Amino acid sequence: MQRLNSPAQLKACGTHPVLPGAAGFRQRKACAAQLVLALDVDTIGEAKRLLDSLYPKIRVFKVGSHLFTAYGPKVIEMLHKKGAEVFLDLKYFDIPNTVAKAVASAVRQKVKMLTLHISGGKEMLEAAVASARQQAKDAKVTRPLLIGVTILTSKEAKTEEVLALAKTGIDCGLDGVVCSVSEAAVLRRKIKNNFIIVTPGIRLNDCVQDDQKRIASVSQAVKAGSDFLVIGRPILKADNPLAKTEELLGDLSRLRR
Repeated sequence: MQRLNSPAQLKACGTHPVLPGAAGFRQRKACAAQLVLALDVDTIGEAKRLLDSLYPKIRVFKVGSHLFTAYGPKVIEMLHKKGAEVFLDLKYFDIPNTVAKAVASAVRQKVKMLTLHISGGKEMLEAAVASARQQAKDAKVTRPLLIGVTILTSKEAKTEEVLALAKTGIDCGLDGVVCSVSEAAVLRRKIKNNFIIVTPGIRLNDCVQDDQKRIASVSQAVKAGSDFLVIGRPILKADNPLAKTEELLGDLSRLRR
């Protein structure tokens, strides 16, 4: 496989190379795990305060349906203006044509990565992949990473169910999947493709679960093979979000030694 080296191609994984192919898989070993902050707040003002406080210690911010429904692309524009990257977590799940058009719109917004439900089926997933490629080519922008949601971490799940969904998503051309740490290590062993794992529900060892059923610490997630560690409430609810972020980044740093 030919290695890509242009700035636009490298952007998908910080300064590390991306491998081309059916799903544009990135070379996992070249990249250290990254912390992603879920901007699950009520107002764009709250989001901006967190952004101003935590960027560039955190470089990727997740925008979900909560904030996006209220403010739309303004949130993405705010993050880009600061220099941050956007994980658009709207979990697309609809008829293939509708999802394809939504993905095309996300490509034009120049997001780093986006989510869609693997349960939407092969036709929907393949339409999304084709749309992302074509729109990125037409707009001359870097194609976002397409990440498939297996089973939400607020639900109990059987590993074999998550594995079956993950295989379907990767076979359809997705770049990676969302799963809990409970399944990540199994997916790494069972799926031979080079793919990304996004793990939500990251908690400190002394944190409550909230409504998450399958949670993990930074150390557990990295050791299981996760690439992007999504954390929300432990930082959002902290008395000092910056100090809490530095604590989590310290955990990551120690794992890299």
